[in-house]
Amino acid sequence: MSKDQPVLLVTGGSRGIGAAVARLGAQRGYAVAVNYVSDARAADSVVAAIRAGGGRAEAIQADCGKPAEIRRLFDETERRLGQVAALVNSAGRIGKASRFEDADIADVAATIDLNVTGLMAVTQEAIRRMSTRFGGGGGAIVNLSSAAATLGSSGEFVWYAASKAAIDIFTEGVAREVAADGIRVNAVQPGLILTDIHASAGAPERVERIAPNLPMQRAGTPEEVALPILWLLSDEASYTTGAILRVAAGR
Repeated sequence: MSKDQPVLLVTGGSRGIGAAVARLGAQRGYAVAVNYVSDARAADSVVAAIRAGGGRAEAIQADCGKPAEIRRLFDETERRLGQVAALVNSAGRIGKASRFEDADIADVAATIDLNVTGLMAVTQEAIRRMSTRFGGGGGAIVNLSSAAATLGSSGEFVWYAASKAAIDIFTEGVAREVAADGIRVNAVQPGLILTDIHASAGAPERVERIAPNLPMQRAGTPEEVALPILWLLSDEASYTTGAILRVAAGR
């Protein structure tokens, strides 16, 4: 493909929803930067799949909780692929499922730091490079929220739910702030999705337990979340900003 194709940066792009977004983005014509923090093998696998399909992709390591590494992530993406035109903030963590009084407050703080402050720092760097006020060409950003933002996740991970609620408010506010600068900012709230997030929270049986109680009576796939994300990035959503799109089987 042409080196002039638009560039999509996916933080946390080596697994789950982020990996699905990276693969679908490549199919839709983006050159894709697949960001990862530690699992190089998973990131390389996503990149290999994209290249096997004729696309351009690069795996770029960076911790999205550290400002210096975020700047390096953008610099490296620009050097290897070109100016970022689309950003999907998928990097995040959940912590171990428990009642709140039993939670490790250091785990809570780490979750909020990455999910909220980290996402804000990545978005800030993107705005500085995309904004027409600073000579950029504009762009589109999609933040990964969660249905937990309105459900609260009582008895499981209320701190994670709180971090996602913060993302929703941030999305709405910053979208208004940069709308005149050629940047659209939206968020997606996935519901119960078949990823490894449940096992990482110490609840591998969670999907089987919850899915039958959903209106659609099943969990979703990462690809079913990636599709609306790619729509929000596309010109078909050119008049959409500050939106919070729920993708949660009616829950």
